[in-house]
Amino acid sequence: MSLNEIIKLGNPILYKQSEQVDKSEVADLIPLFEKMWHLIEEFRSQYGRGRAIAAPQIGILKRIICINTDKRYVLINPTIEYADDELMEVWDDCMSFPDLFVKVKRHRSIKISFYNPDWEKVIWELKDDMSELFQHEYDHLNGILAIDRAEDMRSFRWTDY
Repeated sequence: MSLNEIIKLGNPILYKQSEQVDKSEVADLIPLFEKMWHLIEEFRSQYGRGRAIAAPQIGILKRIICINTDKRYVLINPTIEYADDELMEVWDDCMSFPDLFVKVKRHRSIKISFYNPDWEKVIWELKDDMSELFQHEYDHLNGILAIDRAEDMRSFRWTDY
């Protein structure tokens, strides 16, 4: 497994809409979940950051997000049920453009729903950094990148800045 498997900025796959996962597909997707978690860990080892990845970032146009924070999570067919009007400004980073930060605005708190690998419906209320993280990955499922949400042309900086 290599970080070269992560699709980089400019690849047209990153701009495509992902498809829903059917319940019958989940068992066959377990190796994909493992791969995604390992890529997060490898990215974190190399860059010192990285908590989540969306399936389109490795060329799989399915609505799957893997998060690896205090434990490992798989979010299948996630949706945003509610987004608070309060926005926060953050410097967003992405595994698909690892040396670039982009200043964006994200909802401070959101309510989401998704299926876990046991096909149980889960509802989370997320705030602050977890809200931002989910919104970033959710955008990937819809073919939207952080650069598309940049506040203005001065909202970019290199990581070594």
